[in-house]
Amino acid sequence: MKKIIYLTLKTTFAPFATKTWLFCNTSCMIHPHTYIHPNAKLATNVKVDPFTVIHQDVEIGDGTWIGSNVTIMEGARIGKNCRIFPGAVIAAIPQDLKFQGEYSNVYIGDGTTIREFVTVNRGTSARDKTVIGSNCLIMAYCHFAHDCIVGDNCIFSNNTQVAGHVTIGDWAIVGGMCAIHQFVTIGRHSFVSGGSLVGKDVPPYIKSGRTPLSYAGVNSVGLKRRGFSVDKINHILDIYRVLYNKGLNTTQAIELLEEEFPATDERDEIVTFIRESQRGIIKRFTKNGADENITE
Repeated sequence: MKKIIYLTLKTTFAPFATKTWLFCNTSCMIHPHTYIHPNAKLATNVKVDPFTVIHQDVEIGDGTWIGSNVTIMEGARIGKNCRIFPGAVIAAIPQDLKFQGEYSNVYIGDGTTIREFVTVNRGTSARDKTVIGSNCLIMAYCHFAHDCIVGDNCIFSNNTQVAGHVTIGDWAIVGGMCAIHQFVTIGRHSFVSGGSLVGKDVPPYIKSGRTPLSYAGVNSVGLKRRGFSVDKINHILDIYRVLYNKGLNTTQAIELLEEEFPATDERDEIVTFIRESQRGIIKRFTKNGADENITE
């Protein structure tokens, strides 16, 4: 019988605070044709299929399944109950000429599914980490470059390519074959249609589509599914009417929102997002478009 060695440790990343780890390849859940570095730390009930390689300085949480032919490299921190499908590569070094070998990590939150041939690169000295949140679904062939920060409950359809330093808020949905420019920010609860080239920031709560990528209304269907009331959705619609329908420039629209609209979490989030935008927000496809109120 193989000897079991346990190790208790603490880290600064919340999903990995104070756990008991299986320190060596002793579990019957680990296929014998898998290579796991002796210094990798796997929690109990981790299942690893054949021909997968797990490097040193890797931590994997309880109940996670790692499929065949997966490569998990140094600096990966993978949460509980994740599913990583064949061919994925997690925590490879950044594809960035400025990278000088500095220490960095990839964090994958609890309950996230990573499908076939997804690649997630480590961070650089800019942020020291790349983060994928909890309960995300990342479909096949997606790529996340260095220093990306992705929130919880996000969905990325097949072959979405995310460049470095991108920030994506909770509950965002990105359609297939999208290309997201470096340093772009995509707000919470937003929807980006498939095949889009995302070169400007996408504010929270909206749909975006067409070429060039443009405002296409409030994401009312997604918001209703997540429990937003009709009154709150219409309030968000009113805010975006000021931003996109009144013919005001961004500065004028922000001033009007702060002067005439009640202070709400949604108003403040949208105003703050636009004020902090580094690349500028997407525009409306047609200047004279109108958004109808949600009635039910």
